[in-house]
Amino acid sequence: MNENNICCILNYAPHYREEIFLAMEKELKCDFYFGDSTYANIKKLEYGKFENSIKELKFKKLFNHFYLLHGQIKLAFKDYKYYIITGQPYNISSWLLLIINRLKGKKTYIWNHGWYGNENVLKKTLKKIQLKFASGYLLYGNYAKKLMVNEGFKENKLFVIYNSLFYSKQLEIREKLSEISIYKDHFKNNCPTIIFIGRLTSVKKLDMLLEVMKSSSNKITLFNLVFVGTGKEKESLEQLVLKYGLKSNVWFYGDCYNEEKIGELIFNASICVSPGNIGLTAIHSLMYGTPSITHDNFTKQMPEFEVIEKGVTGDFFKENDIESLKKTINNWLVKHPKKNDQLIQNCYSIIDRYYNPKFQMNLLKNVLQ
Repeated sequence: MNENNICCILNYAPHYREEIFLAMEKELKCDFYFGDSTYANIKKLEYGKFENSIKELKFKKLFNHFYLLHGQIKLAFKDYKYYIITGQPYNISSWLLLIINRLKGKKTYIWNHGWYGNENVLKKTLKKIQLKFASGYLLYGNYAKKLMVNEGFKENKLFVIYNSLFYSKQLEIREKLSEISIYKDHFKNNCPTIIFIGRLTSVKKLDMLLEVMKSSSNKITLFNLVFVGTGKEKESLEQLVLKYGLKSNVWFYGDCYNEEKIGELIFNASICVSPGNIGLTAIHSLMYGTPSITHDNFTKQMPEFEVIEKGVTGDFFKENDIESLKKTINNWLVKHPKKNDQLIQNCYSIIDRYYNPKFQMNLLKNVLQ
């Protein structure tokens, strides 16, 4: 008989979810099983921080997009009462576990994005059948929940759990932050600074920011730009900076894993902009009091775009439209030449209410216990 009642089987073990996973182990007595594959070069959890040993399940590719996690199916025959799984529709072993658990009267919850709004017929069909076997969906956002309700999913089986980073540590850092002259000292000017933090990849469409800078012809739209992170697009972005003569206004800061320094960089920026999808960058930015701007095609966004409330914690521009991006940035900086306390508190508030492990744990306890 297992001492723990909850079995979590997730496709990968991202380091940024450490706080919520450790809380789940301690407060809910969860056992964790993770897929052994790295995902999008995301750093893995340090398994040694967990009291119980973490077990990895081997990814095995089958055909087309279909795969399985070796060892997942036999977990259905262990003495767990609840299961939380990533539950991607192309994971054959997840389907078998769902069916077996349903037959055995066990509850299984799927924890993933749920619905994007751009699903093809096959994905729609698979997801709708899937929920018939699942006890419920743990979703990253309300956008997905609304779409799923419109598709006929039962609302009482949909639970919005949001997402979180290293909230407790970040909160300690946030409380010590103050305005400093880091950007004035580096750029030798008083222009507002836009920040992007994350991987420098093509999906982020960061070249659009350089196009906006190049096309700026008046002082209102002049700004500095700092890239915190590195990636495959760094070299091409550096070439564009030289081509457009923007070297004095663009800072390739590089990778940074010092959270105190990250907090300092974000807090002292005027706004964070991700012309492609924004994802966890939005949570990181608002956590340290800086609004975010990204595109308005929500079917292509990551669920964290929901932290942005137009005019309150950021803004949206028309996807792939450089003029729209330029206008949105320009309007924001004209209206907010300097971040005031209210704007900063707006950012803090949404993170403190929803995007933190405390909220997530309360929801899990209500659903599972």
